[in-house]
Amino acid sequence: MLRTLYAKLALGLLVLLVAVGAIYTTINLVVTDRYLRQLNQEINRDLARNLVADRNLVEEGRLNEGALKETFSLYMSINPSIEIYLLDSAGRIISYSADPEKIKRKSVSLEPIKTFLRMEDPYPLLGDDPRSHDRQKAFSVTEIPGQTATVGYLYVVLRGEQYDAAETMARNSYLLRTSGWAMAASLGFGLLAGLWVFHLLTGRLRRLTKRMEEFAARTNTRDTKKISPLTVGDEVEALSVTFDRMVEQIGQQIDMLQEKDALRRRLVAQVSHDLRTPLASMQGYLESLQMKNHSLSEEQREEFLNIALRQGQRLSQMLGELFELASLEARESQPQPEPFALPELIHDAVEKHRLKAENVGVTLNLSVLPNTPLAYGDIGMTERVLDNLLDNAIRHTPTKGKIVVCATTEDDKISVSVRDSGSGIAAEHLAHIFDPFYRGDSTDKSSLHAGLGLAIAKRIMDMQRGTISVANVAGGSGSIFSFQLPLHRA
Repeated sequence: MLRTLYAKLALGLLVLLVAVGAIYTTINLVVTDRYLRQLNQEINRDLARNLVADRNLVEEGRLNEGALKETFSLYMSINPSIEIYLLDSAGRIISYSADPEKIKRKSVSLEPIKTFLRMEDPYPLLGDDPRSHDRQKAFSVTEIPGQTATVGYLYVVLRGEQYDAAETMARNSYLLRTSGWAMAASLGFGLLAGLWVFHLLTGRLRRLTKRMEEFAARTNTRDTKKISPLTVGDEVEALSVTFDRMVEQIGQQIDMLQEKDALRRRLVAQVSHDLRTPLASMQGYLESLQMKNHSLSEEQREEFLNIALRQGQRLSQMLGELFELASLEARESQPQPEPFALPELIHDAVEKHRLKAENVGVTLNLSVLPNTPLAYGDIGMTERVLDNLLDNAIRHTPTKGKIVVCATTEDDKISVSVRDSGSGIAAEHLAHIFDPFYRGDSTDKSSLHAGLGLAIAKRIMDMQRGTISVANVAGGSGSIFSFQLPLHRA
């Protein structure tokens, strides 16, 4: 029953209103009673003194017993709410007009009487009620003077037993019942209004919950249609906007996971194919060498062994690049950026590949401006990018072709380009040239390239927060691979 937020809010509001009503009623009764006591005592504070003066209760320093009895009878008949008592100087009750069985005290405390006479404390000032062992009531009191000293006190209880009885009856009267019903109606209206407001608020939460359930159902089927966000307002709308952003992010993540899963499948298939080719070739030549060893000449045996060796080298390079790419993808090694002289690194890389280029009839040139600023990046990773780009350029540059490596500064970056004079790259291949195992020219089956060199270079630049790109030379006379690194700022 109380599992929904609306039910819990409704119960909480009901308990709160009942508690507020009870507290308000209690405070109202207490404050009203205190107010009436104070008002009554303020109005009747001189009542006892006037009785003594008007009724001649003291004549020639002696108490007039006859006048006292007449005063008790007359004033308690005129004002039944008061009770009149005669006290001696010690506070003992010596005379009253009531049934003796109703009198519970033989004396009253003089402390509140003396305080009243000194008028020190604010009203209401309560004194002992002779008709109760522990109750106190508002009173009026005055001294009864004797010839030489005070002989007693006239003690008037302002709200006697008859007043209490009348007050009890009045509480059950039409006015109080009407007031009670009015308060109940007010609390009931507040409850209904609160329930209506809670319904509006929880209604938006219910709608948001429904949208989340629908999204969960769509996610199970990989349907992540974007939901238009609401205008940010209160917390509920902010939660809705956050949910919409989460929907979009989860959708993008699911798309990315699907794309990576498809890439993984293609990668596994391509790896299997590329590993099978050199392995099968090497196995075939070794089996031929084993079966025809006696019928083959020395030159043929050496040729078979060289072919098997080249296929083994190709297989070893492919496995090495696979492990390197997997390590980069798993972030097993993180870049350690530092300032370094990029021209020196380029010069070393060019010299390292110069002999290889000359062996295939390719000219390798270097064009670097003097006083080039320091670059900021990982030296080892940057060298790996240069090696891969130079290997790729040498492989795709024909005999008597030319490769030029340049370094230039652009704003806050330093750019390195490797330009070859090959046949260029077809437009449909440019977008996929950095994909693992991608080959723009499918006829190059004998190449040792496993389709991972450019993918490794791209991954390294991503890890260094650099960029790498490719474009064809105008006129179709080759391609340009470029990458950028930030300049070192001292």
